[in-house]
Amino acid sequence: MTPQEAIELLEAFRANRISRDDILRALQTPPVADLGFARVDLHRSLRQGFPEVIFGLGKTPDQVLSIAETLLQHNERVLATRLSPDHARKLQNRWPHAVWHETARCVTIDPKPLPKRPGIIAVVSAGTSDLPVAEEAAITAEIMGNSVLRIHDVGVAGLHRLFSKLPDLQRANVLVVVAGMEGALPSVVGGLVRRPIIAVPTSVGYGAHFGGLAALLAMLNSCASGITVVNIDNGFGAGFAASQINALVAEHIRPDDLSPSTPPASQPLAR
Repeated sequence: MTPQEAIELLEAFRANRISRDDILRALQTPPVADLGFARVDLHRSLRQGFPEVIFGLGKTPDQVLSIAETLLQHNERVLATRLSPDHARKLQNRWPHAVWHETARCVTIDPKPLPKRPGIIAVVSAGTSDLPVAEEAAITAEIMGNSVLRIHDVGVAGLHRLFSKLPDLQRANVLVVVAGMEGALPSVVGGLVRRPIIAVPTSVGYGAHFGGLAALLAMLNSCASGITVVNIDNGFGAGFAASQINALVAEHIRPDDLSPSTPPASQPLAR
């Protein structure tokens, strides 16, 4: 059951179009679909505002397709991450409107896109090699109903590239900052903005990088305030968290704050 379906059900009961027994029957619907190899949570969007996301790595194309089909049968949108081209072909053969985001390694199936909430999420990446993780964060935030500003290739080896984007950084409600190598970019950005920063270390670098561990430890030890760190290569987790923050911001923006002369992204974080 989606939040919108729950609202429509309650409004129908209030208008005497359905009975109390109809409400009880709807609420007694099992919240889990047992597919044998997976138990799909059908009430995730009711609790968290977005349905269960399919993690494709380790799943066969048929398994991913079955989970996606179950979600769509229950009027949910689909985000499937860490997919191979074989996964994507399987999904697009079944649903031609499915979108394969090759760089992000994600597929989205969104028959009824959410309206964009006020505010901007900035996804900032240090180098081109960080793009797969950065795009995973961006696609996640977008399908959850957010406007995303992408700022790529602004790593610390050329700080002038970052400073030219400073106005964009400062007008975002929340920033996802993605970096490999020594992982210094979130600390630099943290000293320039007064917004929450979600740092994402990537497994990009040379031998002493230890598969992203060096960047992870650097971000955890950042001297900049207000930085939260997710796991190595976890663009999805960063995009999801950024969406939750931006949704909370949107709930506290009054309608008169959104005048044509004042872009939504420049509003304060809270009232």
